[in-house]
Amino acid sequence: MADKRERIPLEMEKPAHQAPDAAPSPETSSLPPIDGPIDTQDVEEKIIAALKTCFDPEIPVNIYELGLIYDIDVKPSGEVEIRMTLTSPACPAALTLPPEVRAKASKVWGVKSANVEVVWDPPWTQERMSEAAKLQLGLF
Repeated sequence: MADKRERIPLEMEKPAHQAPDAAPSPETSSLPPIDGPIDTQDVEEKIIAALKTCFDPEIPVNIYELGLIYDIDVKPSGEVEIRMTLTSPACPAALTLPPEVRAKASKVWGVKSANVEVVWDPPWTQERMSEAAKLQLGLF
């Protein structure tokens, strides 16, 4: 059986708060350095909050509430794997949403690296949307 997953390679860049030679910014200068294991649940919650600021350009609902994020795996080392999909393989945001997801996840304190994998199985359907998203779109 053929593997239906498609991996979109994304060039990794370190967030400013992790670059050793970067000048501290006002929002990151008070953050403690990342030493040792992180609180994975806390980091996942912050990633979810960050992803709720990503919107599909054709649908006025954030991608998390749309159900486009299938899985967020945060390792104690700070490595993050995100599995997501798009509303369709022909989605015009296919080239912009995955890099935006990676960038927003990378900016969360505690994240050392973020990888985004776009998958098509299971396919996205409206049933994956949260009740809030359905209500916002008038689908009730």
